[in-house]
Amino acid sequence: MNDKLHIIIYGIVQGVGYRYSTYKKALQLGLTGWVRNRNDGSVEAMFEGPHEKLEEMLSWCWKGPSLAHVSDIQVKWEEGDKEYTSFEIWH
Repeated sequence: MNDKLHIIIYGIVQGVGYRYSTYKKALQLGLTGWVRNRNDGSVEAMFEGPHEKLEEMLSWCWKGPSLAHVSDIQVKWEEGDKEYTSFEIWH
């Protein structure tokens, strides 16, 4: 059974490689979904996969790449229905 994790990451998260690092970590964990920059300077992501892998992804998102500074993450858990088949960076 898969779950979905929809998050919005606030802080210094654009222009520091956050999306690409998130992409690499999601692939490493075998998650599907997407990540994108938002106009307000935050980064939004949707992950789909086993709950324990999503917990690991969320923990990683609080740190992010070395140049990022995460001040807050808005978290929404949803039940997954295998909506995504890969993980992508949305532009």
